[in-house]
Amino acid sequence: MKNLLFCFLILITNFCFSQGIERINSPEHIKNNSPFSEASIVNGVIYLSGEIGTLPNGKLIEGGITAETRQILVNIKSTLNRMGSSMDDVFKCTCMLSDISEWGEMSAEYVKHFKKDKLPARSAFAGSGLALNAKLEIECMALKN
Repeated sequence: MKNLLFCFLILITNFCFSQGIERINSPEHIKNNSPFSEASIVNGVIYLSGEIGTLPNGKLIEGGITAETRQILVNIKSTLNRMGSSMDDVFKCTCMLSDISEWGEMSAEYVKHFKKDKLPARSAFAGSGLALNAKLEIECMALKN
C-alpha cells in the first residue's frame, strides 16, 4: 500500500508540474531561417540559445570583444523583455570565447549589465571558432515571471 501511495504521489507531482516545452521565436528570427529556436521555456525556466553580437541587420558588430559583449547582452535583455522577463531573472550564463585571453575584457563589460547583487552563476571557456567569426557567444537561463 505504501508503494502504491508513493507511486501515486510521484505521478500526481509530475502531472501537476509538467508544462511541456514552449518554443519562442520572434518574426525576425523566423525570417532569418535559423536552425534553432531563440528560446525554450520548460517548467518556468527560460533557456536562451547562444547569442552573438549581431546587430538588427544580422551583421556582427565591429569593435572587438567589448563591443560584442555589450551587443550580446543588449540582445539578451531585449529577448528577455519581449518574454516578460529581465536581466534580474537570469541565474546562469555560459560564455564561450574564441580566445580565452580576452576573458578579463569580456568580464569587465559583462558585469555592467547586471546588478551587483544579482550576478548570475557563470562558466566561461574558449573554443576553436564561433559563428560569423564572433569573439564571444553567451547562453543564459532565467526564471520566467
